[in-house]
Amino acid sequence: MIAIILFGKPGAGKGTQAQFLKEKYNLTHISTGDVFRYNLKNGTDLGKQAKVYIDKGELVPDEITIDMLADEVEKNMDKAGFLFDGFPRTIMQAEALEKLLAEKKIAFVGTIGLDADDDVLVARILERGKTSGRSDDQDEEKIRNRYIEYNEKTAPLIAYYEQKGKYTSVNGMGTIEEITQRLSNAIDVLV
Repeated sequence: MIAIILFGKPGAGKGTQAQFLKEKYNLTHISTGDVFRYNLKNGTDLGKQAKVYIDKGELVPDEITIDMLADEVEKNMDKAGFLFDGFPRTIMQAEALEKLLAEKKIAFVGTIGLDADDDVLVARILERGKTSGRSDDQDEEKIRNRYIEYNEKTAPLIAYYEQKGKYTSVNGMGTIEEITQRLSNAIDVLV
């Protein structure tokens, strides 16, 4: 059983690409956003704990997020592995995820980063915002603020994974099919 992290700025296409890759490689796609929405909607114990922080406008502690992901992993041990999207976002989260994977005897094979130009990504998100219903997908200033936060908090993970020999950069520009092929080529090297 393997684990791959799909990495990239908002709008890089992680969710879109994960839909193709999970089928091709028989992986469970674990999107942190989807996991949060499921736990909140269904009123799970972890969802109730998270809601306390969310209602105060605070970030949910890493421990709760990791516990949610651990539950998701446990429910999906019948696949060839996992494709993580939107997690980890910090080095502390990366270390916690590595510990979880080791406990479950899941081989962490690598992180694949989708690289794309900020202006292209902003245009993608604004287009997505026409149908997503997300207010933060409809305001260019909010989108660019997400990139500032990404650069400050998440981008350091690139160096973290590069030091471990676990980071592959993939060109995230082009058609969906071209990007899927590049990602498949990168995964084939990892597995």
